[in-house]
Amino acid sequence: LGDRQSLVVSWVVNHSVSLGEVYEIQIGRTEKHTIVYNTNVTVSSEDLHEYTWTWVSDLPLECVDHSVRIRHFYNQSTPSPWSNWTTNNGVKAKDKTKIYPSDQVLREGSNPKFCCVPPVGVNITGMAFGKKPYPLESVGDGVKAITVKNLTIPKGLLKFVLISCSDTTGRQDTLNYVSFPPQKPVNLSCATSDMTTVTCTWDVVRKRDYRNPQTQTLHIRNSGQAPISCKQSSCTFPAVPQLQQYNISVVVKDKLGEEAESYSFNIFDRVIPIVEWDRVSPGVTNVTLSWIIQGNLTQMNPLCQVSAVSHDTTELNCNDVSGLCEVKLEHLLPNTDYSTRVRCSVNGRLWGEWTRLIPFTTDPLVTLDLWRRIQPLLHSSQVTLLWNPHIVGRATAVNIQGYKVQWSQKGNIWTDFKDGGQSQAEIFIAPGKCDFTVQAVLHTGSSIPAHITVPPVDSTEKLPVQKRLSSTTDGSFNLTWDQQSTVTCSYTVEWCILGNAVPCTLRWMKVPEGNNTVFLPAENFTAGCRYTFNIYGCTENGHKLLEIQTGYAKELKSVQAPRLVEPVQSTSSSMTLEWRYNENDQPAFITGYLVTVQEMHSQINTGLKLFNMSVADPLKKSVTIDGLQQNQKYACSVSALTKEGPGLPASITIRTRGNYSAHLAKILTPILLLLCCTILLWPQRKMLKEIFAYPTGMNIKIPEFDSFLNETDQRLHSQKAEECISCVIEIVNARPPLMETTTLIEPEPADILCSPGSDSSPSSMAPSCEPIQADYCPQPATLHWDRPTLPQITSITNKSYVYSMVEGYSEPQEVTSSEIKSSFEPSDCLQDSCAVIYGYISNVTL
Repeated sequence: LGDRQSLVVSWVVNHSVSLGEVYEIQIGRTEKHTIVYNTNVTVSSEDLHEYTWTWVSDLPLECVDHSVRIRHFYNQSTPSPWSNWTTNNGVKAKDKTKIYPSDQVLREGSNPKFCCVPPVGVNITGMAFGKKPYPLESVGDGVKAITVKNLTIPKGLLKFVLISCSDTTGRQDTLNYVSFPPQKPVNLSCATSDMTTVTCTWDVVRKRDYRNPQTQTLHIRNSGQAPISCKQSSCTFPAVPQLQQYNISVVVKDKLGEEAESYSFNIFDRVIPIVEWDRVSPGVTNVTLSWIIQGNLTQMNPLCQVSAVSHDTTELNCNDVSGLCEVKLEHLLPNTDYSTRVRCSVNGRLWGEWTRLIPFTTDPLVTLDLWRRIQPLLHSSQVTLLWNPHIVGRATAVNIQGYKVQWSQKGNIWTDFKDGGQSQAEIFIAPGKCDFTVQAVLHTGSSIPAHITVPPVDSTEKLPVQKRLSSTTDGSFNLTWDQQSTVTCSYTVEWCILGNAVPCTLRWMKVPEGNNTVFLPAENFTAGCRYTFNIYGCTENGHKLLEIQTGYAKELKSVQAPRLVEPVQSTSSSMTLEWRYNENDQPAFITGYLVTVQEMHSQINTGLKLFNMSVADPLKKSVTIDGLQQNQKYACSVSALTKEGPGLPASITIRTRGNYSAHLAKILTPILLLLCCTILLWPQRKMLKEIFAYPTGMNIKIPEFDSFLNETDQRLHSQKAEECISCVIEIVNARPPLMETTTLIEPEPADILCSPGSDSSPSSMAPSCEPIQADYCPQPATLHWDRPTLPQITSITNKSYVYSMVEGYSEPQEVTSSEIKSSFEPSDCLQDSCAVIYGYISNVTL
């Protein structure tokens, strides 16, 4: 008998014939030998004398008796008599009902049968699997059974099932456990780390319950060695001397059966080196690593991989006899935390496990961004060195103790030290080339010296190119310049943080050689500030200024108002405005100026005139406006122009001058004419005296004539010089023809005041005219001579026209004339001596 579900049958084989022998086997149950299984078994002639056959029963053998018999077929056709029944007795219950199987491990997915064996005289009334009743099956001798299909493993922590049996005396229970049969090892592989021991590993797919323990055994099939007991997923055994190719199998066995997996390998192909760290020595930008390979595998020229986290992996061959391997990892960041690991391989295909991570920190490094400002003096130069320390990494705090400043010129070397808190040094140098070096002094770590060269003064050097930058919408600067063939190292762009404001806090940016553009973000600049960018090119003799670019991050519209210069120069028809303005200290580029002249309220012209003039040149700060009216007020304003429009205006009110020169000319013209006539007629004064002398016997009242002249003289002196326009006294002796009309006054157009002399007199003067603004002109006075016998007329006339111009008034003042008349009858005189004295001063209001 085997286990409680298997029946093992053995018999002696008859080898009388050469062909295979056939046996018939029958299995019977209970004392009645009810046949439950019948089969034929063929036994070959090569088998041993005793043959074993196993039968697995679906019903536990404890439930009832199981008997077996066998017979032989001669020549595979003629049966022999049956052998006697050989019985495997079942269990006989005595005092209580028994349940089978009980406390056994059942196979997952099987269809097991459960039976109840009652004592004699007790009847089975029901059976249940768990809490579910099942229909009863009669097996014989009062034994009852049930069948459960597709048995599954319970999901709870305890993987058991309950079977209940009810009879006439009560109820009986038992437990059975459900598990899965053995599985083949997965991913079976073997390797060695030192060529002396071999370790095989495999994967376990399902975790097994402790109720069904397994055994793992490794067999080296081509060695003749005894099986090796293994752990659940690995097995280690000593290497077989002189054996290179291994054929192994791993057998897994438990209560539900067994499984096996085979594997073959060459031990030289399955070498996995084991690595131990020896030393880690970090530097500023590198680290030196060393490790030891166990097992003396250096003769196999192992290949190792070294990696620092966030760094590329480095491969190297390690063939040192001592087994010590060393490598130096470069291009690391200073003052930065790293972790490194290593693994090795013999053939480059099978790699060992990575070692544990080893942390390390690179040493600190301080670099200096060095720049300079040069102030030329009379016989020397003042050089201001400026530097910004740059500390790479933040793993540890770096303490800068100071700075070493060194410069050399014409073979002489000078050294100076500055405190760690300083960032500039002022040095006076002689004319000529000078080299400077600045290096930070650290307690631990390293510092790279920074070098810069001040070029000699070159009077033939070209002036830098001047450019104006256009502002952008986001307030940033995108600088571009022309590449120079003389630039050998880099470009430098410098500017002041606060624009052109004083004092200047200098900032600079280095641009590598080959690049001629740089982008400066808006957060570093302020809108409305003018920034000047000086672009230098690095040459063999130092940095040379190439371009100067000026611009605004953002131009503002609210620029300051210009300052007008007073007093304003003006004439009667024009004015010249002049102003002062600092166009370089404004929040935008000044593109010109807008000049506006507005005519203020006038009593003469109701329509107000507006003059707009644009000055396109920002450097031109004066303008002349023509075509203005005399003695007129104008409102003037000047504002600076930007691309955003005009800024704040500066305003002033100006009155043009009156045109007094024209009035003066009109006054002086008749005076000059009279003076000229006097000069011309002075040599003829005797003849004129004879002509204008009184004839003999004329009866003229001298006192009256003197009184008339005196009164006229007083009237003329009572007028102001500038008000007297025309004063003429005429004494005329004439003998006009009969019926001839003499015109004393000939009127001119309405806006001209005229005073002609007599046309008939040889001493008559040229007319004297003055334009006035009143529509007035004296009316002509005409005398008609009707008496033909009248031989001679003597007339004295005084005409006085007065026009007073008052500033600010356009209406003419009162003009007054007086008239005095004296007449003599012709009958009172002789024909040859009779005369008429005629004078008038009339009153006329203009």
